[in-house]
Order: sequence, then structure tokens, then C-alpha cells
Amino acid sequence: MNVYDGLRITAMLERHGYVHTDDIADADIILLNTCAVRAKATEKVYSALGRIRLAKKKDAIYGIVGCVARESGSDAFRKLKDLNFVLGPQSYHKLPEILSDPNTKLLDINLGGLEKFDELPPITKSPLVAYIPVQEGCNHCCTYCIVPYTRGPEISRAFNDIMAETMHAAEVGAIEICFLGQNVNGYKFTDKNGKTYRLSDVIKATAKIDSVKRIRFTSSYPTEMTDDLIELFGTEKKLLPFLNMPIQSGSDNILKRMHRQYSISEYMAIIDKFKNIRPDIQISSDFIVGFPGESDDDFEQTMHAAKHVGYINSFSFKYSPRPHTAAAIMPDQIPENIKSERLIKLDDLLNERQREFNLSCIDKTFECLYEGPDKTGKKHIYRTPYMQPCIVTTDNPTNMATITITSANKSCLHGKIID
Repeated sequence: MNVYDGLRITAMLERHGYVHTDDIADADIILLNTCAVRAKATEKVYSALGRIRLAKKKDAIYGIVGCVARESGSDAFRKLKDLNFVLGPQSYHKLPEILSDPNTKLLDINLGGLEKFDELPPITKSPLVAYIPVQEGCNHCCTYCIVPYTRGPEISRAFNDIMAETMHAAEVGAIEICFLGQNVNGYKFTDKNGKTYRLSDVIKATAKIDSVKRIRFTSSYPTEMTDDLIELFGTEKKLLPFLNMPIQSGSDNILKRMHRQYSISEYMAIIDKFKNIRPDIQISSDFIVGFPGESDDDFEQTMHAAKHVGYINSFSFKYSPRPHTAAAIMPDQIPENIKSERLIKLDDLLNERQREFNLSCIDKTFECLYEGPDKTGKKHIYRTPYMQPCIVTTDNPTNMATITITSANKSCLHGKIID
């Protein structure tokens, strides 16, 4: 979501005559686009702002946009008195107000609607992967999650607006489309004629665009996996056989405390549906360890669930109390040392499964999407249909390539392009 917002903000600044620079000391305006999902991310924001303040030239304007801006509000100006703007995730389009008067202190953290999508200009050049939001906000109100506070209630964009943006992204270079939303598979829009569109309809329409070769979406909520969406994985070849479906915990007790509205048996039944429809599908997930009240047995149930599904890639974190959330004031918080021990144990399991899957890909051939040169600049990185980075040696990288995997480790694959 932040990548998308950054591209749209860049397009807006370019329309006002700005050009991009990698040198903070040379910049006239500096924006820090922020995430507030974890406490550590928020802490990093103010550390980064301090470094920016020291590095920027005297008359440069700077500020924060995004979820930390919404979370901090006017308190951000108290922490950094010379900060110029604090704009929440639905207020980016108001940035031109400060461009016209740099002496203005601009604070807007209101939760609006979908105005920013109308106000921000379209991107002029697309990376090979275009991120297209279909909805914002979330109604699930998990007890650990700050998103309903920072992004507001769930709002779905008009189907025609999504498709217009998707077609534009394809016209200016995108060949993979990734649909976004805090609850992306909960997308539901009814037009003035009473026709209702779901995420499956968006994917079907996108698949008809010839230049689009790959389609995926994130982040999904288990109980929003409707049959029409699941069945599409069995019929639409452009839809990647890879799905992120957060489980968070393998314990029904903890899921209930998290206000996750499914049981482990229901979650596993959804996984089974996907595997029956698309036998080659692979799943990634999100985990939170050390949630308030998590017992040793609760954690072992999470380990069992992770083993049972065999996730090929996952994001796992220690529980992080966030303001404006119910879990932050639960009395039975887990000590940091226990959270750390559990995270290490879970990560070891997840990393071993990721290594095993990568090794199983040796001698297989995939159609892969070009990402860019590796950090040495001597080789090139592609992404497989399972989003694994694959390093190849070539003097002539193309947007798509057929690659046979020659070796692998936990982190990445190595391969050879088939002519």
C-alpha cells in the first residue's frame, strides 16, 4: 500500500515541477511515508525524522504521511517543532496546500472516503508490477490491530475506477497486477444499476488485458474467501498459484482473544479447498507470537498448524502493543523473553520449510518476472510464480523469462534462462 501511495505522491509532485533526488541534502521537500502496524516501525519514524532534520538544507520542507501521522496527530509537531506537515493515509492529496506556502503547518489526519484516488494524478510510468488498491480500511477490528484507527472502516472502490486504473497501469508498462486492501478479498461494490462486484470480478476483467501476464492479491482474510474466488484459482491461468492467508495463531483460544472470526478447523478447511482446486498452490502466512494470555500449549498449537500447512514463506512477529487497541490493555501480557524464545522456535520451523520448498524447485522450470539487477550489479533477479527471488546471469534481461532452477538455499533460487 505504501509503494502505491508513494508512486501516486511522486506523480503529484512531478505535476508541480519537482524531480526525484536520492540526496536528502539536495531535496526541497522530503516525505516519510509511514506504517504503524508495529511499535518498532513507529519508533523508527522519529529516529529517521531526526536524521532527516540534521541532513536537510535549511529551507527544505519535510513531514510525515501515512499511518504514523494519523496515530501521532499534533503530537508530531510537539516532538519536532519545525516539522511542516502531518498527513494521514487518506489526506495525501492535500499536500499541494503546503507547496503553495511553505510556512504553513499542515495537519490533516481525518478519516475521509476515497477522495485521494480521484485527486491524485495517475502515474506516468509503471514498474513491471503495479499495485492497485481495491478497498481501504477494515471492519474486522482484531484486538491487536491499529488499522481500523489509522485507515478507518472498510470502503470499496468503484469497479470502473479500479479497472480504469488497472488498464492505465498496463498501458504504461505493468505486466503484473497486485490488488491491495487491508481486507482485499472482502471487496464488494454495488453500482447504480444494482450489479454487485467482488474481487473475482476484478480479476476476471483484468485477465482479459493481453499485456497483463500475472495477477495476485494481498492481504486476505480467511472467512472472506468466497467460493467464486477460490474456484477462480482453478480456471484463471494468470492468477498466480500463491496466496497469502494470515493465520496469526494456531490456537482457537488465542484466535478468540484476537477477535479473529474463524476457528482453526475452519481455516484448514479453506486451505483444503484451495489445494483441491489448485494442487500446485502454495501458501504464505502471518503469525503473532506472545499474544496476551498465550500459554505454552497455545504456542505449540501454532507450531502444529505451521507444520500441517507447510507455509513456503511467512511473516512472524512478537506481539507488539499498539495504542487504541483492546489487546494493549489486556492484563496477561507475555514477558519479552518468552516472546523472543517462541519467535526463534517458530522462525526455525518456518525457515526450514522455506528451505525445503526452495530445494524442491531444483530442475523445475518457471515463467518468471524480471525484478532488476542484484546488489552486485553483475547478475539479475527474477520472481517465480511463488514470489521466490531467482538469480540468473544474463547480458540481456527481458521482462519475462523461462528459467530452469539449478540450485537453491533458504533465501533464494539460482537458475538458467532457457532460450
